[in-house]
This record gives sequence, C-alpha cells and structure tokens, in this order.
Amino acid sequence: MSVTSRAAVNGPLRTRDFRLLLAGAAAAQFGAHVTLVALPLVAVLELDASAFQVGLLTAAETAAFLVIGLPAGAWVDRMRKVPLMIRADVVRAVAMGSVPMAGVAGVLTMAQLYAVALVTGAATVFFDVAHQSFLPHLLPRDQLVKGNGALETVRSSAQVTGPGLGGGLVQLLGAHLAVVADAVGYALSALCLGRIRQSEPRPEPVPGTSLRADIGEGLRFVLGRPLLRVIAAATGLGNFFTALLMATQTVFLVRVLGLEPGAVGLVLSAAAVGGLVGAPTAGVLAARCGQARIIWLSPLVTGPFALLWPLSERMGGAALFALGSGVVFFGAVVYNVAQVSFRQVLCPPHLLGRMNATLRFLMWGTLPLGALAGGALADGFGARAALLCCAVGFLAVPLPLLLSALRGMRDLPTGPDAVHPTAPDTGTDDATVTGTEAGSDRRDRRDRTTPLG
Repeated sequence: MSVTSRAAVNGPLRTRDFRLLLAGAAAAQFGAHVTLVALPLVAVLELDASAFQVGLLTAAETAAFLVIGLPAGAWVDRMRKVPLMIRADVVRAVAMGSVPMAGVAGVLTMAQLYAVALVTGAATVFFDVAHQSFLPHLLPRDQLVKGNGALETVRSSAQVTGPGLGGGLVQLLGAHLAVVADAVGYALSALCLGRIRQSEPRPEPVPGTSLRADIGEGLRFVLGRPLLRVIAAATGLGNFFTALLMATQTVFLVRVLGLEPGAVGLVLSAAAVGGLVGAPTAGVLAARCGQARIIWLSPLVTGPFALLWPLSERMGGAALFALGSGVVFFGAVVYNVAQVSFRQVLCPPHLLGRMNATLRFLMWGTLPLGALAGGALADGFGARAALLCCAVGFLAVPLPLLLSALRGMRDLPTGPDAVHPTAPDTGTDDATVTGTEAGSDRRDRRDRTTPLG
C-alpha cells in the first residue's frame, strides 16, 4: 500500500513523513513564537526603540512577502520542495543566531535587527510557499483539512507556550539571549525535514516558459476565480490590522499597562489559547455549519472582541487584552483551516507554488504596510489609539466575504467544476458567482461538499 493510500485509511498522523513535517513545524513555530516576544523586547528594553522603530522592525520581518512574493511562487514550482525548505531553515537559524552573538559582544544595533528581520523574512517566504505546496503532495486531498488542522494545532500550541517561555527567558537571561531558542528551532526543523523519505521528483521545465509567464499564470489562476479573489481581499485586510496589532502590542503592554517581560509573555500565551482551541474544532465546525459558511461566520462572530484591546487600559488590564486576543485568534484559526484547505483542493498540483505565492503576495503583502501604520499611529497618537484603529479594522474584515457569493453557499465547490467554472443559474449576478459551481442544479449544489477528512 502506498504512503498516500495509508494516509487515506489511517489519517495523516499515521504517516511517518507527515509526522516529521509536523515535528519540524513544531520546532520552528516554537522558536519563532519565543522570538515574537523576545525580538521586540530587545528593541524596546535593550535598544530603547521608539514605537515607530518597533513598527519598522515588524515591517522588515514581513516586507519580503510584498517584494518577492510573486516570483517566489514561480521559483518554488521549479524546485523540489523539501530541499528548499531545509535551506530556508538553515538561513533563518544562522540569521537569528547572530543576534545573541552580537548582544554578548556588546555590538547589537537596530540596524542589525532590521537586517536579520529582512533575511529571515525572505527565507520564510520560500519556506511557507514550499510548505503549503508540499502538503498536497504528501497527503490525499480528503485528508487536507485534517492535515492543515494538525499543523494549525502545532502553531497554536507554539503560540500558547512560546511567548510565555520567551517572556520568562527574557526576564531571566536578557532579551538577546532568548533569541537562541529561535535559531535552535529552525535547526531542528531542518533536521526533521531532512529525514522525510517521500519521493519528490524535480519538476520538469516547460520549454519556452519564462519567469514572467509563470508569474502571470499564477495571477490569472487566482484573479480569475471570484472565490479566491474575495478570500484574498478579506485575508489581506485582516493581515493589515494583525500587523498593526503586532507592531503596537509590545509597546502597549510594556509602556501603557506597565507589564514586566514575563507578564508580557504570559498575556500573549493566554491570548493564543483561542487558536489552540480553534485548530482541532475547525473541521467539526466546517462540517456542521458548512465550509463556505464558516469562512465568513468565523471573523463576523469573533471580530468584535478586538474592541477589548483598547478598553483594557481602563478596565480589566492584561486579562481583558488576553481575552480579546483569544477570541479573535480562535476565529482566525478556524477561518485559516477552512480557506487554506479549499485552496489546496481547488488548485492543480503544477500550479500550487504559484497559487500559494500569489495569494501570499496579496494577503501577506499588507503586513509591512500595517506594521508601518501601527508604528506611525502609536508614535503620533499613542498605543491605545493605534489599538482602537486596529479593533475597528477587524470589524470590517468579513465585509468582502458577506458581499460575495460565499454568503449564499453552505459548502465550497470541489473538483473540475471549481477549476473550470461556468456561471450557474442562481438568480445572482454572473460576475459574482463565476468560479463557484459550474453546470449544476440547486440540488447538486446542496449535496456537493468539500471533503473534511
């Protein structure tokens, strides 16, 4: 029995190579979430950075998605995914390892932090695109929701444990030494990925193609499908305000609420519990409510809790901040599992890298813009005002989804009808529903569901 067949029968966790992929993700995510606390604290506590400088640091970490996001997909589709992910991990480990070395030598500067953020961000672009493109190669399509749910569980677990440990390490050892955990995490991830046995032939080059043509094919695939367009719009909007939050939350927690580094880590860990709960329940909620419906329901129901962030200065303090983040993170994880699984089912294998990179460009390209906006708002009007703008922004995230064909659907289309759509007769404007469910009557639409494992 093949690896794919065993996965279909036993589930993704029975597959050795998926367990290695999951272990690598756990190591990398754990280290990254330690650094989520430690790196801004290096800037705030050790280098006395302003709010705008912290925002600029956050922007540097994500700028690569905007600058090289599109060509990265074309390059990834021409390479084997696992060796590429290993190289990206090695680059990130070396870059992060330079921070504690410079700190111990007494030569650490904001310029180095910006450079480290840019380098690790660029490596992360290639890693993430390859990672999402490799999963459908490793698992059968009816296991993708379970596989993505397991990966989200790992990420959410790291969000819960990493910041708490990071804050403790900062308080115990100093902020720059806590970054060692991130370098070790990336190194362990590379070791796990290096043990994957799944055969992965090198993609055959197509004669007469160019990088520009490959990028154009990915853009046409995404922009030619209204469901992908609206998911990109909503996610890009959500990421803009997520980056605004990331750029200002450390400044707010330290300088407005007056928390010590250990307490900052505990607040962020408590906030991440929502994501940990959301990951394993995403498939159940999608099955019960419908995968299409849960995409717009999750941000609509949980987004208003973002208003607790600016209110936490005057009532409830850190506990209120953590509660707001926990509920918002729960909705974000449920949303991510549903929409990422749909994208992987929809896309032909040879286009996965370009599809994921195009969407990352559209969705994650807003991150550096949000970070810069957050830093500027916090510098000019205070961290609480920046968080208020962030909270109001989260209320707008579900609007593109509610104005699309998704609002009238229960389940997402699958198979060739979703890839080569024609407009169904639904009484809705053709431009809105093109790319959803082709040539099917109303009974077929009710019965067709995306596999949830």
